[in-house]
Amino acid sequence: MHKAAPTIYIVDDDEGVRSSLHFLLQSVGLTGHMLASAKEFLETYKPEQPGCVILDVRMPGMSGLQLQQRLNLKGATIPVIFITGHADIPMAVEAMQHGAFDFLQKPFRDQDLLDRIHRALQRDARHRAELAQQERIRASFESLTPREREVLALMTRGKANKVMAEELGVSQRTVEVHRARVMEKTGAESLAQLVRMAMELEP
Repeated sequence: MHKAAPTIYIVDDDEGVRSSLHFLLQSVGLTGHMLASAKEFLETYKPEQPGCVILDVRMPGMSGLQLQQRLNLKGATIPVIFITGHADIPMAVEAMQHGAFDFLQKPFRDQDLLDRIHRALQRDARHRAELAQQERIRASFESLTPREREVLALMTRGKANKVMAEELGVSQRTVEVHRARVMEKTGAESLAQLVRMAMELEP
């Protein structure tokens, strides 16, 4: 499956800022998408697209903080880096408390921004890989039959085969077969790993 290249969204009402940042991203081989308002970003953004957002704190209409709140309500996990003037630092701190990845005070060095972008993209990639792994685990657990789920529940509680057989009213051999199928379907290599996988799926 083709892996989408990350996109760096630049959301700033200042055309000069957008142009210079676009040029900066191009110069290091990164894909930038320039947007003049928070509204434009919300109309464009797709959660499945990896990347990060460079967001101006102060913008007419919907502010950067309001956009962040909207993203939080949507459950979006894309990392947000705020660009802030000196007077906006308290707002940037508030943004960090609400889950922003970082903030950068104007004027800033190009390299400082690029360093933050690379760290944000790394975090986004890690998070997406973890979510994908969790979905694979969920799908494998959902493929278990009702009886296999019963065996799984007893396995994760540390029950021995003999005890499981008695509780389920089947032979030990039948329990062994079900255990093997549980391990095969989930891809767990040990009971400890199976327990960890089951715990990861707990709400």
